[in-house]
Amino acid sequence: MSTDQTPQSSALTDNAEAAAAAAAVPQSFRDQAEERWLSMPRWVRALVLAMSAGGVALSVAYIFAIVPMLDLTYYFLLMAAFLPVVYLLLPAWTSEDRVTWASYLPAIAICGLTLFMAYQARGLVFGTWVPVKETWQLVVASAIFVLILEAARRSGGYIFLVIVIALALYPVYAFYMPGILWGPPTSLSRTIAFNVFSGDAMLGVVTRVVGELIIGFLILAALMVATGAADFFLNLAMALMGTSRGGAAKVSVLASGFFGSLSGSIFGNVVSTGSVTIPSMKKAGFPSHYAGALEACASTGGMLMPPVMGAVAFIMADFTNTEYRVIVLAALIPSLLYYFGLYCHVDGFAARNGLKGLKRADLPRVAAVLKDGWPFLVVLAFLVWGLVFMRWERLTPFYASALLLVLTTLHPRLRIRLNRVPELFYQITKLLSQTMGLLLPTSFILGGLMATGVAPVIAASLVRMGGDGLVPVLAIGIGVCLIFGMLGMIVAAYLMLALTLAPALEQIAGLNTLAIHLFIAYYASLAAITPPVALAAFLASRISDSDPIKTSVHAARLGIVLYFVPIFFLFEPALILQGPFYLTVIWTAFNILAVITIAAASEGYVPWRGRLAGWARWPLFGCGLIIGFPEWTSTAIGLALAAALVLLGSRADARDAPAGAT
Repeated sequence: MSTDQTPQSSALTDNAEAAAAAAAVPQSFRDQAEERWLSMPRWVRALVLAMSAGGVALSVAYIFAIVPMLDLTYYFLLMAAFLPVVYLLLPAWTSEDRVTWASYLPAIAICGLTLFMAYQARGLVFGTWVPVKETWQLVVASAIFVLILEAARRSGGYIFLVIVIALALYPVYAFYMPGILWGPPTSLSRTIAFNVFSGDAMLGVVTRVVGELIIGFLILAALMVATGAADFFLNLAMALMGTSRGGAAKVSVLASGFFGSLSGSIFGNVVSTGSVTIPSMKKAGFPSHYAGALEACASTGGMLMPPVMGAVAFIMADFTNTEYRVIVLAALIPSLLYYFGLYCHVDGFAARNGLKGLKRADLPRVAAVLKDGWPFLVVLAFLVWGLVFMRWERLTPFYASALLLVLTTLHPRLRIRLNRVPELFYQITKLLSQTMGLLLPTSFILGGLMATGVAPVIAASLVRMGGDGLVPVLAIGIGVCLIFGMLGMIVAAYLMLALTLAPALEQIAGLNTLAIHLFIAYYASLAAITPPVALAAFLASRISDSDPIKTSVHAARLGIVLYFVPIFFLFEPALILQGPFYLTVIWTAFNILAVITIAAASEGYVPWRGRLAGWARWPLFGCGLIIGFPEWTSTAIGLALAAALVLLGSRADARDAPAGAT
């Protein structure tokens, strides 16, 4: 727990200074693909943008059933439009600053192969085109397999590649594995063909989710960026929170929550909002490691914040056959508790260290911000309405994109000029290519586990291992989530545990299915702020110019709520709106008290009381945990002990801001 002492500092003088500080971040860090994009000949860029526009038109035609099309035809055409860009924007080796033949060749090859398979899709569907029946068919499958592995290497690195290969080819050596890991023998050719052509692998849930659900939200996200949504949400957060104590940090929490609720991207959130909020926090008096840690935590929450959550949420909807709106509603209370926890941490730190808010004269006015950016709020409200009430699912982001275009066209300051249209399609193709480069390889992991039939065997073994005890099985699941998440393999972690851990938990304890799957998703995402390999914290530390390990340790402390809320809703599904409403109200109230208690112990400051004695912090932290755990007796004991600790262990200090100040 932190014991940092920071002297009072003056507020940031204006937003321009924050932008100037952000400009100090290396260009290669802010957008590693930009130089490669500009290094390509103009006609190549024009061709890529035309393919991007064609891919968008294709998705609209398919999803709205304007043009009759087989699913597999659509999937392969979509790959042909966007997958080649992975090789063009990401280098084949570290020093390949400009696009060379090592990137052009795989881009051309994957485009040609997927176009060929789009032509052959009817044969795949109706069984007239049987994989590995002819040698050339195996060659096609192998080439696609290798090229997607190369996309995995460029997108996720060598560790990601090794894990994908090991699990994708698991059927080849499963016969030699011991015990529960044993599987029937399968040839290499059949394994590769299964991974590429099976509905349980590359042509299954992952590709379906990308092509039918995620694509619409990525198009909307690109439109939001192009029309200035990030600046609007940042200015709105400054106008609402800037004057409160620790205002610069509260702006970071609110802005990342706003932007993350639409982008669903942890690392994109760190770069886009962090490049402004982190310099602001440092100027306001927050230590560099604290600023980086807070931004990492706030950005991680964006992947869990409705209405647009990360790719895992869309895959979960398909995997569990659950409406996406149900998942959106289920994630609402846990995500709000998480951001409330970050707010309480910031408020406690600012009060304990005497950090004031920003000057009102240096901040934008709420009315002026809303006047300039009201279309974004209308679109956000429409998105929620379409997902939750109208149940339009995959149609909603396309309707929202159309509405955004109409509203911004009528707004002179937000209107997309013709000369910015290429930039829009560049953002779309970059987002979709990065998504495909990371997600398509994970479908091979799914294929490897499904081809051997080892997944249900592992699930059954976990059930036997757990017996009547749930804790060992949960511990195994949490460990796998954190390990894979630390490697940036959040989707892979979810897919593996959805096949193995989820059935085991249902059989052992009869836990709620959606609660189990959300539990897995939350812990996989949590790895982004968990040492020793906290990728979001490491990324933020580069902007804050702080020690990565120290930043990640503080990120884990600030995001402590996220470590326990999934356990709470696992045992009380009412917290994810999967139980009686009265229980939802009661346990939400108790969890709010738990969050306040945990943050007070973590920061050493109790709201409305003052500083907390060192001896009382760890006991108060424990009280916060048992207050939030959904069991009546322990909660009552926790409340009584917490009240005693606050009365005996907290004291007002002349240096503190008035109790209850915000």
